[in-house]
Order: sequence, then C-alpha cells, then structure tokens
Amino acid sequence: MAEVQDIFVRYGKNYRTNNKLTLVQHKAMSAVQKCRTSQLGGHKEVCDSCGHTGISYNSCRNRHCPKCQTLAKERWIENQKSNLLNISYFHVVFSLPDTLNLLIYQNQKAVYTLMFKAVAGTLAELGSDRKYLGAKIGFTSVLHTWGQNLMYHPHIHCIVPGGGLSSIGKWVNSRKKFFIPVKVLSRKFRGKFLYYLKQLYYQNKLEFHGSQTYLADKKEFEKLLSPLYSKEWVVYCKPPFKNAACVVEYLGRYTHRVAISNKRIVSIENDAISFKWRDYKDNSKHKLMTLSADEFIRRFLIHILPSGFMNGLLGNRNKTSKLKICKQLTHTPLLIKEKASNLQLIQRLTGKDLSKCPNCGSDKTKRFIILGKSPPRNIQTASI
Repeated sequence: MAEVQDIFVRYGKNYRTNNKLTLVQHKAMSAVQKCRTSQLGGHKEVCDSCGHTGISYNSCRNRHCPKCQTLAKERWIENQKSNLLNISYFHVVFSLPDTLNLLIYQNQKAVYTLMFKAVAGTLAELGSDRKYLGAKIGFTSVLHTWGQNLMYHPHIHCIVPGGGLSSIGKWVNSRKKFFIPVKVLSRKFRGKFLYYLKQLYYQNKLEFHGSQTYLADKKEFEKLLSPLYSKEWVVYCKPPFKNAACVVEYLGRYTHRVAISNKRIVSIENDAISFKWRDYKDNSKHKLMTLSADEFIRRFLIHILPSGFMNGLLGNRNKTSKLKICKQLTHTPLLIKEKASNLQLIQRLTGKDLSKCPNCGSDKTKRFIILGKSPPRNIQTASI
C-alpha cells in the first residue's frame, strides 16, 4: 500500500533542494521518512521455545505522521471516557473566510491561538445568556487546517455537552436541537475574531511577507476586514450524538487526525500521487485527485503546526471539581480509570497478542535492543 512515507523517501530530497522549508517542516519530513525503519533503531525478539525471531522498529512519534496516531488516539480515548456525562453532546464547527488564509498562514501561532480564544468566548458568553441556556458550559475544541483536497482551510471542531451549571449550582439541560442558533454563533464568533485580530495588528504582533506586505498599511488592513463584517461566516452544528461513547470515538478521530491518512492514497505513478477525497461542494461525492509529487508534498507541509503549538483545548476552569458536581447532577456513574498497557491497546485494536510468539504461541520470548542497525537477512520483520 502506498504511504506518505514512500512519497517522502522518493521525492523528499529533491523537494527540499528546490524549496525553502521551516525547521519544523524539515523535522516532520525527516521523522516520517525514518518512522519504523532501522534508522530509529528497534528491538529483536527471540522465542525460547521455537527459536522464531522477529524485528520491530521504533516509531517516530511525530504528531504529523500518519503511522503514529492510532495508538496515541486509543490512549487519549481511554483517558477521556471518565470525563463524559450521561447527556447528549453536539458537534459544532467554526470556519474562517478564505480571504484571510494568507494572513493566517504567515501568523499561524498568533492567529490559531486567537481562533481558540474567539471560539471559547463565543460558546461561554452565549451559553451563559439566559436567552439560550443561562449556564456555564465546558467543551473540547480541536484545530484542523485542511480540507479533503489538502488545501489550506483553518477551522475548529468543538464537542459541546447539551447543558451546563447555573449560577446557583443546578444542572440546566439544553434544547434537543441545540441551545444556540447557528446564526447567533456565527455572528458572535465573527465579531470576537475580528476584534481580537485588530488588537494583534495594532499591537504590531502580525507579520506580512511577499504578496501580503501591503497590509502593513493601516488603510489597506481595514479595507481587507471591512467587508468581512457583513459576510455570513460558516458555522454549523451537527445533530446530537446517540450516546456518550459515540462522542469519544468520534472526537478521538478528530484529535489525532493528520492532513491525510495512508489509506486514502491510491497510487504513486509517473511522479504523480493519486488519492481519494470527498467533495462536499458536490453532494459529498467521493472522487479521485491526482497531483504532482511536489504539489502533494507542498500541500502536506502547509499543515505542519508551529513548534510547541497545541491543537486541542479542553475548556472551562476548575474542570476536575466542576466535573464531579456535573456527574452528580446528571446521574453519571463515577468510573475508575484503569490504564491499559500498549500491548493491551494493540490487542484491542488488532486482535493480536504481541506478548506471544506468532509462530508457536509461547510467551517465553527474549527482547534485545538494536540501535540504528539494519536487520540481518532471512529474519522476519514486524512493526507495531
């Protein structure tokens, strides 16, 4: 099966030679290329019973690597299950006008942080309004920067519980279809985002390069923002989840998703990459897109997040104490966290017990660390 790693191995060196990359992009490319290869080292396992030998190479653990997210996702899901309430949850998505894309990309860390701030302020302010709910709410929000075609499309996904705590400590349930109308959410978010963006500008915390240098002129900057106040921004709310378990599984896919998964890549032929995508503008039809290798790499790299930036946020202060109160008020049973080992998680995912020999089933195996060495010939390789 074709993978992002294969594309980087085949075309990465030439791309780096002809294009200027940031340090974090260099690191991500290098990590993906080396993931689960002898370059990162690994371990050899020998069965005492039958002598069967296997090699497993180490993962790169880079958050942008398509291979390294499954186990991280399962670990995150396991940790989050104890935070769920026995109520309905909603999925809300906040998007930005594409006329701001270049400005955002040149100021990623500052504007992504601003997006989280505007989303949190919007949900908290409208949730506390008695016209809609009249309660303090918590929520989880996750930033994505891509669309199905890998083009730049920054937006934030939020999972919001259908209710909150009132000022007197009582639980308030939301309406079944959601407690805040989409248009109200959109306009509040628009106002907050533009206000905060102007703050950054007049504090000289934004940078403009290349085709965006003209925005250093205050009149030009105001001219760019002016029509955005009258434009309807895209914010939508999906129907509520069936149950709390669906929430975690669904959100787990979002928190640990990268720009494109390996299973969507169809082929690598004649210096071109073909991959499956869904065209939401055409009734969500499944289509096939073919890009040159350089263009595919360029699109993948624009979604590498700035160093140190976290793409997820669990909202509301004093979460632990408030969560206990919410569980009592919503009759949610208290779950005891049981941390599973990596081997247990892998068995849960694949059905394979990696603690046993794949040849004879014995659990009497010895593990030897190998660092940066290629596997000997005629030895079966295995990857976790």
